[in-house]
Amino acid sequence: MLTGHRTWEFINRPSIITTGTVGGPFEANGSIPEAFDTLHEDMWIKQDSFEKAQQKMLEEACQIAIKKSPIEKENVEFFIAGDLINQITPTSFAAKTVGTPYLGVFSACATSMESLALAATIINSGGANYILTGASSHNAAAEKQFRYPTEYGGQKPPTAQWTVTGAGCALVAKQGNGPYVTSATIGKIVDMGMTDPFNMGGAMAAAAADTIEAHLQDRNIDPSYYDLIITGDLGHIGREVSLDYMHERNIDINPDQYVDCGLTIYREGQPVLSGASGPACSAIVTYGHFLKQMAEGKLKRILMVATGSLHSPLSVNQKDPIPCIAHAVSIESGSDNE
Repeated sequence: MLTGHRTWEFINRPSIITTGTVGGPFEANGSIPEAFDTLHEDMWIKQDSFEKAQQKMLEEACQIAIKKSPIEKENVEFFIAGDLINQITPTSFAAKTVGTPYLGVFSACATSMESLALAATIINSGGANYILTGASSHNAAAEKQFRYPTEYGGQKPPTAQWTVTGAGCALVAKQGNGPYVTSATIGKIVDMGMTDPFNMGGAMAAAAADTIEAHLQDRNIDPSYYDLIITGDLGHIGREVSLDYMHERNIDINPDQYVDCGLTIYREGQPVLSGASGPACSAIVTYGHFLKQMAEGKLKRILMVATGSLHSPLSVNQKDPIPCIAHAVSIESGSDNE
């Protein structure tokens, strides 16, 4: 059901029945290693390229989610996922292994919630019973495509962020015991005229604020409805800028209630500059960390706002401004009466 201008409310309450999360060695040394089902000891994942390593991690995350579930792989009707690499190649190659009808999506680091929103929409409308959805990224693959190969040793400014190596998947079902996907607000392109690809958090901040404002207005709720409002990967700079934007719009969010996946996954002292990024960032932290807190009864309602910087090497070389987007999905635990 469409609520307001940009929000779908899911009256049939699609359920996230299982998840799968995979990470690399840098993530193993982060602040939430318990959020991962599998952690690898090397960046190569026993593959001969970083792109193949990324593909392997996504395949593993899918396999883990299915293995945890009460169903067989053949019962999964669709696979919806994406990544950062040209033509979402790691995801498409992983889809070959998964062997399920496939919808490839791209919203850069907002891909995790775009794919979850689409999965919930299809299931809510009766178009499927089980959908596997996820996102992945690899630090070295992203560096090679968007900046310089890591072997180059290029220096970065303090505004830059560290791409997460990993993958996160969720199996969404028509029926289940929760947590439930209750709504999704689809982002629109917000372009603040910024051209610096090393300041993605600053570029994406306005998109996050715009989607949060639209979500609250469409659902006629205030921020206190949620235990946490979680952004994807704004990092230190983007988080502060987005709070300023929301203050200007009279959106009263408690800073303690407003957290960022890019500031959650790594520990203090890791050289990640402004924080983490990458499609895997929000996927892993949501599916591996915050949903675990929901299962433990520590959280009841969260709004996950994944943010994406939609630039490319081509657009950066042509000095174009960076278009950004944010997709929000509300996830709630408990019964229909709660």
